[in-house]
Amino acid sequence: MLYEGVLRKMRTEMGAPIQYFLMLGDDFLNLNQALNRKLKIEFIKYQCLGTGKNEPIYRQGFCKSYFFESAAAGEWIMRPELSTAHLNIEDRDLEYEKRMQLQPHIVYLANSSNVKVGVTRKSQVPTRWIDQGAHEAIEIVEVPNRYLAGITEVALKAHVSDKTSWQKMLKNDLEDLDLIEWRNNLKQYIPDEAMDFFIEDNTETNLEFPVLQYPEKVKSLNLEKMPAYEGVLKGIKGQYLIFDDQTVFNIRGHEGYYVGVDIN
Repeated sequence: MLYEGVLRKMRTEMGAPIQYFLMLGDDFLNLNQALNRKLKIEFIKYQCLGTGKNEPIYRQGFCKSYFFESAAAGEWIMRPELSTAHLNIEDRDLEYEKRMQLQPHIVYLANSSNVKVGVTRKSQVPTRWIDQGAHEAIEIVEVPNRYLAGITEVALKAHVSDKTSWQKMLKNDLEDLDLIEWRNNLKQYIPDEAMDFFIEDNTETNLEFPVLQYPEKVKSLNLEKMPAYEGVLKGIKGQYLIFDDQTVFNIRGHEGYYVGVDIN
């Protein structure tokens, strides 16, 4: 059956295993049901998520002009410590920035290829952990704004990684670690402004992904270099589709690409 539309990151639903949904146009596809079936993906055109125009995608699903103008792509998104809405200072659109920054945020530890520290809005837990392909995660602090989360992350990443090896994550090359112990050991490095928000009595969250076969070597599909691809879907982890020939396809990395998808 052929579906057509612009790619956006897959929606997810916590479960055992996690459920994945791909939205294409008016269609809402549960990709778990496509496991062990042949999937064909064909790149048709670009469609900027901001303007809707057929212009090359620069980052985050946006064309270059929109990326550098939109409040939805401000530098504070990737670097939360640069948030200024709590000071009533505008970056690109103060109303939007207040809405996004002045809400509860979580600083967390997640284990996908190694233990890493990260920041997300509270409303994005556990979605953020799923998107990273983490098999276990734990919250460290819950703070009232993005700035406090950002300075906490900066302080902690001097003592723990803030990066994930996506290749190791996809190969399932990982080990279970005691995140409670990691959290307690890192407590001493939390900035004074955020120490009152430390979470002492929570437990790890464990996540199970719908994967039938992990790749031994990872071959990344780039639709600009290979505009048509076909393979048997063997798994979904993070925002990646895993195929039988060890090809992996990063859905989030192709946001703003208008595609046709055929499932047999």
